[in-house]
Amino acid sequence: MSDRPEHAFTAVDDQDDPSAWIDLLDRTRQEPAYSAYKQRVAELLEPSPGGTYLEVGCGTGDDALALSGRFGVAVAGVDLSSAMVEEARRRGLSKAHVASADALPFDDARFDGCWADRVLQHLERPEAALAEMARVTRPGGRVVVADPDYDTQVVAVEDEELARRVLRFRADHLLRNGTVAHRAGALFADAGLADVVVEAAPVVLRDPTALDDAMGLRTWAATAEGRGLLPAGDAEAWERALDAAVERDRFLYAFTVFLTAGTAP
Repeated sequence: MSDRPEHAFTAVDDQDDPSAWIDLLDRTRQEPAYSAYKQRVAELLEPSPGGTYLEVGCGTGDDALALSGRFGVAVAGVDLSSAMVEEARRRGLSKAHVASADALPFDDARFDGCWADRVLQHLERPEAALAEMARVTRPGGRVVVADPDYDTQVVAVEDEELARRVLRFRADHLLRNGTVAHRAGALFADAGLADVVVEAAPVVLRDPTALDDAMGLRTWAATAEGRGLLPAGDAEAWERALDAAVERDRFLYAFTVFLTAGTAP
């Protein structure tokens, strides 16, 4: 069992206001860098009209519904959160189910393809989820995952050493598997998937208010300091550094999303 505190997306139903995380997913889908890689995820899935596909970690169901409309396919979804599944059904994804990624409630080879977007980073056992995705996909069907890799983070502030400390905390302590994305190709091979391809999609944010203030960027140092993982004073210095970057119109936060696809045996 991981000793890292759970990210809110690992336990949405336990949050004081689950709807806030639904709103965050909606804002994320509107970010141009995110919408671009999502389109590529759909293409790597190689959907055939009339086929049936599964999204693992479907959230609000919007991506599944978009795939259905774009390619003329049937889509089901699973999510660990009952609040997310209820919202997905409300939006029109009738075949949405509450289920864990490492125990999918479907027969072998049930789907023509399967995908997961920004899910592996939240799992204790991403390899178990990939094995399940491969299991429920018919031979020759495609399995696709996309995740940010927080080993690739950069932020443009004057104090680069401070930035490295804060971003290292983000990568190593705020997510269960914040650096899994660059290892996904190896995990695909271990799961028996063939014809594995890996692509990289950069996400570059110049607006400091984008993606809910860059996913809480300002709070990371204070959180780390509160846990005793950064020295006293780093939180205040971090906020000053970010303020200075914004005031001088130098703000930049960027990372890479890795897209990995393979063929089920």
